[in-house]
Amino acid sequence: MAVLVTGGAGYIGSHMVLELVDAGETVVVLDDLSTGFSWAVPQENAILVTGDVGDSKLLHQLISRHKIDSILHCAAKAIVPESVADPLAYYLNNTVKSRALIEAAIAGGVPNFVFSSTATVYGNVNDDVLSEDLPVAPINPYGRTKVTTEWMLEDAHHAYGLRYGVLRYFNVAGADPKGRAGQSSPQATHIIKVAAQVALGLRPHLDVFGTDYETPDGTCIRDYVQVTDVARAHLVVLEHLRKGGDSAIMNCGYGHGASVLEVAEVVKKVSGVDFEIRPGQRRSGDPARLVAKVDRLRALGWTPRYDDLEKIVSQALRWERLLTERKAA
Repeated sequence: MAVLVTGGAGYIGSHMVLELVDAGETVVVLDDLSTGFSWAVPQENAILVTGDVGDSKLLHQLISRHKIDSILHCAAKAIVPESVADPLAYYLNNTVKSRALIEAAIAGGVPNFVFSSTATVYGNVNDDVLSEDLPVAPINPYGRTKVTTEWMLEDAHHAYGLRYGVLRYFNVAGADPKGRAGQSSPQATHIIKVAAQVALGLRPHLDVFGTDYETPDGTCIRDYVQVTDVARAHLVVLEHLRKGGDSAIMNCGYGHGASVLEVAEVVKKVSGVDFEIRPGQRRSGDPARLVAKVDRLRALGWTPRYDDLEKIVSQALRWERLLTERKAA
């Protein structure tokens, strides 16, 4: 039996693959490499198939050939401003293709499905921490595409018995502590990656989008969760489903947040570089505050190992240096 990881050559997916391989799982990765990298997949331990997650024929072949018993669905477009500018591309990639994958899982008798969702499904909420029991009210197309897939999974569970776990990510950051993987896309908009690039002289300054939010310093507050902790959360949820546990939706964060300016100060401190910060206008679709309530995930036995913003920033800086060396080689 094997685990299929869609988007396994991307940022979060590649860390997921590492955790699965380290746990002794047989892993098959499906990725179109539009934003992922073949070298991010440990191909001595995992099978990489280059293809489209919406290709039904390919999906049926992979499920049958490799005896897939579980799917971790991580493949998605995930840039909020881009989703606002081109919503139909997001609905195609994140919703239509997810439907094809769910259909293939059901047809192939795959019992377990873990889906990478997002905290943006909550929209603008005034609560200090966000519980999974809150109504969803996404304010951008990215969040809407994700919640639509959540609904498809819920309906598929009731109609066909598919067991599913949904992990609503908060702001994933950092890199593999062993230096094997990290956020590698040059187009990435993650604040910690961007600030690390500024500190290393790869960008001229750090843009801050919005300084007039109703937060203590006027900038957005986010719950920054380390990427290996996120990957381990998937294994915890997968084990829960394999043991016959109930399908569930769970937040994946640490339960506390930091503002954009606070993150910038931590990057300055860790890097030793006092770089320029340029305040700018808000980006469309950005909520002011997103911090997780994580009782459900912790109840399954998930215990974070890397809940330390300075360590997360250190990992990101080290990975940026490794990427720079890789390009220079």
